Amino acid sequence: MPPKRRGAPAAATASSSAPKRARQSKLAKENNISAEEENEMKEVFQLFSAPNDRFPGEKDGVIPREDVRKALVALGLPPTDSTELSDILTALDPTATGFVPYAPFVSAAAAKLRSRDDDAMAAEVDDAFQLFTRGSDGPIITLSHLRRIARDLKEDGIGDDLLKDMILEANGGAGLSAGVTLEQFHDVMSRAGVF
Repeated sequence: MPPKRRGAPAAATASSSAPKRARQSKLAKENNISAEEENEMKEVFQLFSAPNDRFPGEKDGVIPREDVRKALVALGLPPTDSTELSDILTALDPTATGFVPYAPFVSAAAAKLRSRDDDAMAAEVDDAFQLFTRGSDGPIITLSHLRRIARDLKEDGIGDDLLKDMILEANGGAGLSAGVTLEQFHDVMSRAGVF
């Protein structure tokens, strides 16, 4: 009787019990979206799509221009106004065929998704800025604001020299009295990789 192979059954069991992540398609990679986001876009696209003899190479079919708005709404990515919708439709159907193939639709939906995420992150940074400046008249973060935050966070080891350096770093050395504006705060958060 041949000897049993060790480790093979355990490895097979471990890999089958681990959740499988869907692989990103080339289209998903090009548009910087996850496989799950693309799958959601594909499901919505398929609700509105149909084969069209004028587009024989489109295996996923095409959707009529008038259904693009409905599809974006179904994804939770509605155009903000009629001008944006018009711009999207012009980009998706530049030759005015009246139909939109799958790949351009995914590109437009991915752009809307990124825009929504960027807007949400910018709003969070604005809210954080307001936490620093609450109760003050000025539209800047000052040394006294940083002192209050350090005190609230019970960071007793942070001295004024470090807080001053933080302000000068954020405002490009414009001086302590210049403080940190909202725009500079956004820049700092962007450099820190927050968004």
